[in-house]
Amino acid sequence: MQSDSNPAITIRRLIDGYQVSQAIHVAATLGIADLLAKGSRTADALAADTGTHAPTLYRLLRALASVEILREGNGRTFELAPLGQQLRADTAGSMAGWAAFIGSPGYWQAWGGLLHSVRTGENAFQHVHGADVWSYRASRPEESALFDRAMTALSRQASAALLAACDFGRFRTVVDVGGGTGALLAAVLTAHPGLQGILFDQPHVVAAAGAFMQRAGVSDRARIVGGSFFDEVPEGADAYVLRSVVHDWDDVDGVRILATVRKAMAADGCVLLVERVIAPPNEGRDAKFSDLNMLVAPGGRERTREEFEALLGPAGLRVAAVIDAGAFGVIEAVTR
Repeated sequence: MQSDSNPAITIRRLIDGYQVSQAIHVAATLGIADLLAKGSRTADALAADTGTHAPTLYRLLRALASVEILREGNGRTFELAPLGQQLRADTAGSMAGWAAFIGSPGYWQAWGGLLHSVRTGENAFQHVHGADVWSYRASRPEESALFDRAMTALSRQASAALLAACDFGRFRTVVDVGGGTGALLAAVLTAHPGLQGILFDQPHVVAAAGAFMQRAGVSDRARIVGGSFFDEVPEGADAYVLRSVVHDWDDVDGVRILATVRKAMAADGCVLLVERVIAPPNEGRDAKFSDLNMLVAPGGRERTREEFEALLGPAGLRVAAVIDAGAFGVIEAVTR
C-alpha cells in the first residue's frame, strides 16, 4: 500500500477507507479474481463475462490497481496482484466471502447507524432495520447465504492457527456450538481421524451442512443437530468449541449460552472459546474494531481476559488457560 509522511493525506485515506472496501466488495461479488486466476485479461473481456458496463468496469479495475489489488498493463489489461489472490474462491484463506458480505445492503446500512449506537448504547442493526440480525437473515435467504459464506471464509482462515495451538487429539467427541455449515469442525475432524464430531446450530443454518461434510470426507464421523443454544446443546461430549459465538451477545445472554453448555458437558470436559481478546491500550486494532462491529451488527462485544473470567464464573466455569492462536485467543474453561 502507498504511504505518505503528510498526516493530512494519511487521515484522508483512512476517512475514505469505505470507498476501498466497497470497490473490493463489488469485485468480489462479480468474481473478478476468479476470472483473472489464469492470467491477465482486458477490461472489455471481463465486462462481457460479468455482464457489466465496460467503460465503468474499467474505472473500478484501475482504482483497485491503485491500491495493489490488481495490476494494470497495456491496453487496459489487468492481472491479480498478491493481495488480489486472496479474493479467489479457490485460495486457502480466501476472503472473497467476507468481501461479498460486508458490502451487502443490510450490513452496510447498519454501519451507518454507528453514531446512534455511540449516543445511546443501542444496537445499530436493530435501529436501522427494525429487527435483530438473526430474525433479519432468517427471513431473507439471500442475506443468510451471504453471511454463511462469509463465516465459512473466516473459519477456514482461523482453522490452521487453531489446530496448531490446540491439542484436539486428547478429546473423544467435540461439539462445535454455533458452528454454521461446519468448516471448522470439518478441519478438526480431518486433522484427527480418531475424533467424533457434532455440529450444532440453528436448523436453517445446518440444513446444507450434510453436503459440506460429505465433500470434506468426514460425514461418517460428524453428526448434525439443529437447535438453539439458549435451550440445550448435545450432551456428554468432552469438548465444546464456540468460535466467535459469545462475542455476538451481551453479558446476560453470554452467561445463558455458557450455562447451557456447562449443563451438557461431561464432568471432565472443557469449553474452548475461540475469540478475539482485547489488548492493552493503544494496541490490538483488529479486536477493537471488531468490537465496534459487534456493537453495530449482532449487538455483542469483544472482551478482555478479565471480562471473559467474569462471564464464565456465573455459568459455573473458570479459565484454565488462554492460548495464542494467531488473530484469536483460545480461552479454555473447565468447571469450577
